[in-house]
Amino acid sequence: MSGQSTSTELNGFYAWTHTLEGLYYGPGSTSTALPKLLDTLGASKALVVTGNSLYQKTDVVKKVEGILRDQNRYAATFHDIGEHSPISGIRAGAEAFKKSGADIIVSVGGGSPIDASKAIIYFLHEELGGEFRRQIAIPTTLSAAEYSIGAGYTDDAGEKTAVSSPYLAPAGIILDAELTLATPERLWLSTGIRALDHAVETLYRPFVVPPLKLLCYGAIVDLFKYLPKSREDPNDIHARQKLQVAAWMSLWPVRLEKYSPLGLSHALGHRLGATYGIPHGFTSCLTLAPTVKLKAKVASEEDKEWLAGALRQLGHPSTGSLDGDVVELSELIKGLVGNLGLKTSLDQYKVPRKDLPIIAERALGGRDEIHSAVVSFLEELYSSP
Repeated sequence: MSGQSTSTELNGFYAWTHTLEGLYYGPGSTSTALPKLLDTLGASKALVVTGNSLYQKTDVVKKVEGILRDQNRYAATFHDIGEHSPISGIRAGAEAFKKSGADIIVSVGGGSPIDASKAIIYFLHEELGGEFRRQIAIPTTLSAAEYSIGAGYTDDAGEKTAVSSPYLAPAGIILDAELTLATPERLWLSTGIRALDHAVETLYRPFVVPPLKLLCYGAIVDLFKYLPKSREDPNDIHARQKLQVAAWMSLWPVRLEKYSPLGLSHALGHRLGATYGIPHGFTSCLTLAPTVKLKAKVASEEDKEWLAGALRQLGHPSTGSLDGDVVELSELIKGLVGNLGLKTSLDQYKVPRKDLPIIAERALGGRDEIHSAVVSFLEELYSSP
């Protein structure tokens, strides 16, 4: 394999997102960061948006409520956000926002409450007009929803859909590893694979500038290093904080000139998640490794180079060929999923085999040239773990 890169990415554009005013990180940072962000944003009353499990089974939401009450900035808490952000919860959340007298949302939890809050803001803007309402996100998983401008949710027909605007991304983010201690292990680790999915697919995502891809290399290295450490010792705050920063690097906030979807693994995950009730972390556990393996056959030379570079960043020697290096990276991802105890299968989630062609078709958006290859690797995901 030649050591000389053939990358043609010598022209481009980069800008920060429209909305982000500040990101604070560090164990225990919420108590000081939340009041600072509220001051920066000129917010007076906050609606806390979260999921029922986090609200009922942990004290995480109570801690956030307490900080808001101490500041006399607490309006109410809405905790009816389900997995994959059903539209019914979003509608109810928008009504709760209006009734509470809040002027900002503080979301607490994983990708579902953060995306649901973006959708609530979108529909409030559609209904009420004026400036977009704003959100401060306090994530407790590694799904990285807080860095994107899109909001995925499940519509009335059970299909995954989305809204998008540059003004939907959170205006403030707090990465506080102490608030992640109550996150169930499999949720924490599987969303770490989701972050890995972001980082890997950003390596071949259109319109992404090279410096962001180098950040993704850093994310990949830290996710491979600290996810096993976090499994070894779930109370290791240092590892958890490093993982939160790695998730940040995996989907660095960026304002792109053109729409740029992440890639096939994510597209498949959206189709599998909403329709069959598979958590997004576990869709990445299923689809990322085989997607990377497929890239060895169908990707451009430039995309293969970026993927092969990840192998070298992980300290693994080249196999001697570009295609071989991409396949080897796929094997390392597969091995990490297995070592974390996250190996799963489509039959475990009762995905009918007869649905595979339509799943592939919808994920590919009409790219018929690789349809049969995608169906084939989905077939391979039926063997029991």
